[in-house]
Amino acid sequence: MTKKLFTVLENNPDVMNHLAHDLGLDTDALCFYDIYSLTDPDLLAFIPRPVLALLVIIPLTPTWYEARTAEDKDKPEYAGKGDGEPVIWFKQTIGNACGSIGLVHSLLNSEASKHIRPSSTLDKIRDDALLKSIWERAKVLEDSDEFEKAHADAAKLGDTATPTPVSDEHTGQHFVAFVKAKDGHLWELEGGRKGPLDRGALDEAEDVLSPAALEKGIGRLMRIESESGGDLRFSAIALGPNLN
Repeated sequence: MTKKLFTVLENNPDVMNHLAHDLGLDTDALCFYDIYSLTDPDLLAFIPRPVLALLVIIPLTPTWYEARTAEDKDKPEYAGKGDGEPVIWFKQTIGNACGSIGLVHSLLNSEASKHIRPSSTLDKIRDDALLKSIWERAKVLEDSDEFEKAHADAAKLGDTATPTPVSDEHTGQHFVAFVKAKDGHLWELEGGRKGPLDRGALDEAEDVLSPAALEKGIGRLMRIESESGGDLRFSAIALGPNLN
């Protein structure tokens, strides 16, 4: 059977806000913002807090590949399911869908889940997937025509022309979501891993853009890359209160 392929998404607020709204988020309550610096207080001050999730593009480099392979090597396939799990995680089986799956991870696993419209695509995906095992859960996304259409519509909004998908060969970058989940921990969520990654507890007042969360999350990835003299072309957008 031919693998389903999506068109690659851009990681910018216009694209992701459109996709989030189409999937069922109340974007009058929450929306995505560009992050221009992770360290400059003046630039960080433009982002409304608390930040519930970061949607990050990371460069696909040998250093990153080696680090993730080493971390996953001895781990079993994820077996979690049900409402007792701190996060609902989806294995990526759709080519080029890492952006929309990252968005789903961001919305379903953060406080944003309280702002998902009843009977929306996201609401149905959550209900259908919650009790299912890893591969059955991935099939929920594969079989959702509404999810595929929302992704395709959002892909048209990027600043560059969208190429026709011909394979799921990586284009040099990949999406990862960092979320403060209901257990108060920072979770790294990427559909290409063996499961969700618990990066540690955050204090009640710490959001995903706090120094502690940055150190455990995107800062950790950047540090691994920097120590090898590698590619630091990371980009990120933040999910926070819509003040408009």
